[in-house]
Amino acid sequence: MSKPDKENLTTRSRNEVRFGIVFKSMAGIALMLVIFSVVICAISYNVFTEALMDQYIADAYWAANTASMMLVPDMIEQYKIPDEQSGTLNRYNVYSILKETCDSMGMEFIYVIQPDTTDFNSVTFIFSTANSSSKYGEFEPGYVRPTTNEQYRNAYIGLYDHTLVNAYVIMDDPANPTGPHVTVMVPLIDRDGATTAIMCVQAQLDVLDQIRSRYLQQEILVLSILAITIMVTQGLFLHYVLLKPVKKVTAEASRFARENVVRREKLTDSIFNRHDEINLLAHSIDHMEAQIGEYIRNITAITAERERIDTELRLAARIQADALISTFPAFPERNEFDLYASMTPAKEVGGDYYNFFLTDNDHLCLFIADVSGKGIPASLFMMSTKGIIDSCAMKSHSPAEILAKANRRICAKNQEGMFVTVWLGILEISSGKLTAASAGHEFPVVKNGKDSFKVLEDPHGPVLGFMDDVTFEEYTIDLEHGSRFFIYTDGVPEASDREKNMFGMDRLTEVLNREPEASPEKILANVKEAVEEFADGAEQFDDLTMLCIEYK
Repeated sequence: MSKPDKENLTTRSRNEVRFGIVFKSMAGIALMLVIFSVVICAISYNVFTEALMDQYIADAYWAANTASMMLVPDMIEQYKIPDEQSGTLNRYNVYSILKETCDSMGMEFIYVIQPDTTDFNSVTFIFSTANSSSKYGEFEPGYVRPTTNEQYRNAYIGLYDHTLVNAYVIMDDPANPTGPHVTVMVPLIDRDGATTAIMCVQAQLDVLDQIRSRYLQQEILVLSILAITIMVTQGLFLHYVLLKPVKKVTAEASRFARENVVRREKLTDSIFNRHDEINLLAHSIDHMEAQIGEYIRNITAITAERERIDTELRLAARIQADALISTFPAFPERNEFDLYASMTPAKEVGGDYYNFFLTDNDHLCLFIADVSGKGIPASLFMMSTKGIIDSCAMKSHSPAEILAKANRRICAKNQEGMFVTVWLGILEISSGKLTAASAGHEFPVVKNGKDSFKVLEDPHGPVLGFMDDVTFEEYTIDLEHGSRFFIYTDGVPEASDREKNMFGMDRLTEVLNREPEASPEKILANVKEAVEEFADGAEQFDDLTMLCIEYK
């Protein structure tokens, strides 16, 4: 890994740690505790409020029942009479008792009313007492007030028709003239079972709100202390049990990514007494480092070996290129003919070969060959075959005899069972007579005189290196002035495009006939360009070798 890559990895790792597992774990715990606390506060607050309200209502009922014992329901009408007219009944004494009850029981109001039973839309106060510390005033006896709302009206009706034993109304609107409160109502029933009046007790809810607020504050305080304690305890637990070993694993992974050096001490040895997934992870990282270290060593060795092989292949390619005639014109002092040849290997080195040389002043030997297979084995076999054919050609002017001798020598040393196709011809320069023989090679394409290029289906013999006791058939062709003779290997007609379609002989003859009078060099260039255009970037499957001679 390069230094800039290591620095980028280190910077990225530091940025990721800002929101690492420590932060996420604590944030998750804090969020869960907040949600838990809110739920607990809401539930307990509602339960406490309901219990407190029930207690308030019970206390108000107790006060109402206690106050009811101070009155005689059958004497309600007499309570309306002022003291100076009531005789032995002292109305003020009843008022004083109700007042004392109101103060002692902490109620805001204790009053006795008598609704208008025709429509229950108004009430008349018989007694009205207020707590001594109340900021609200009392009503004079005989004061008539409209019924507060429909809740009160329904309660009055139920108490008078005995569908209700008692009733209460909660007024929690802060805008109420006497503030939020609860009013309980108990009927005063005479000896005939009729309701003569209603005893009402009002308890203010502001005290309830104060109690609930104090309770909520204490609950929040307790839950906050508990949450902080849990977070600290859980944080320490996670740090030593999970986060600390995870940090070691993370640090080791980051170090190995930067340095690509296997740790001397195994990671599992630095995490003691672990029998869980973290130990498994540490073991996996140790195993991964060992494997990657071995892989890096193997890759280094393979890369060095590959570089050595590439160097040798480039050297082999240069040697093979040097073995091929590449200087043209090859015979600048001879104007009776012109020739050009080329070989483009499919790999670094190829299995195709061409050669031409004068066996004497009037005879030109030329041949082209294609070894089975590609690459280095084919190239070595071809170099051996080339030497044999060259040697045999220097001792005879008969192509058939040359191929037969070469075949026997190749078969004698061919332990790998490889073979080679060869076309070999000897041109008598003075007459234009070309004598040739083919050892399983491709058909030549000939333009004789002013004719167009045509495929010459010459007789084929067996390939060289297959059987040692074979003969080959010769044929002759008289080349006229301006004739052109084109020979090639199978890499030309069998060149394929991306869809595996082959170039073929029809396209080859078509390309040759586009410029039939062109020079041999131009003809080979036209064919190569057409093959490359047809392949359209597809990988070259076989060596591409061509030779063309023009007889002048």
